[in-house]
Amino acid sequence: MLNSHLLTAVSTLCRAVGDYQLQQFRRLGPGSGTEKDERELVSAVDIHSEEMLKEALAKLLPEAGFYGEETGQEGNTELRWIIDPIDGTTNYLSGLDQFCISVALEVTGRSDLGVIWRPASAEGFSAIRGQGLHHQGSRCRQAGRLPLRHALIGTGFPYRSADLANPFFACSRDVLYRCRGIRRFGSAALDLAYVAAGFLQGFWESDLKPYDVAAALLFLDESGCQVSNQQGRPYSAHRDRIIVCGFPGVHAELQPLIGKYYQADGV
Repeated sequence: MLNSHLLTAVSTLCRAVGDYQLQQFRRLGPGSGTEKDERELVSAVDIHSEEMLKEALAKLLPEAGFYGEETGQEGNTELRWIIDPIDGTTNYLSGLDQFCISVALEVTGRSDLGVIWRPASAEGFSAIRGQGLHHQGSRCRQAGRLPLRHALIGTGFPYRSADLANPFFACSRDVLYRCRGIRRFGSAALDLAYVAAGFLQGFWESDLKPYDVAAALLFLDESGCQVSNQQGRPYSAHRDRIIVCGFPGVHAELQPLIGKYYQADGV
């Protein structure tokens, strides 16, 4: 079932959906989109993109269920596609080109196939479990040991989570002066793919959803990066509020720092 032909078909589909998104890109005025939840935006482009993905994926694997950002969960939960049609919707609606499509095939609770496509640069990341991470068709090197002081770190503001604002900003100040710098791009799926590919070397963020991370968690596994919650335990997008990941040496230094600041009840 999981083979290069299926991966190629999913990659081709993501490229086609990305072409549609680019046709609509920067045609909407500032402030467009609908707030589905507080500080959570959606547009007609998100919804149509997810419809395009679901229709085509259902033909590839009729027995698989779906978990989409816009349409929720339906069908088979043991074998299902996990879809984020536009990760970085706020960027997209503002005319910023840091956004992507993320598609993963989850088998009994674990992503075994994943594709992330960045339409603006025609840039693709893909993986099948056990076969390594590929970027633009070339296999990525394994993450090596690296000290935090040599690492560029990604993060995301806790815009969903006012209770984590104080820990986030205190932590960011501490991390900033222990690494090469901090970047916040606005698409967690891409940020995590960048860590797996080595463009960033560490990352943390709060309250990500399964569709934000499903494909990228596979990429991190395939590239030899370390992934945990703030306490250093295995990360689950269904259970944990904080994800910490990075190259082995970076994660070893970054995780205790994150854990020191995120100690409130419920974190």
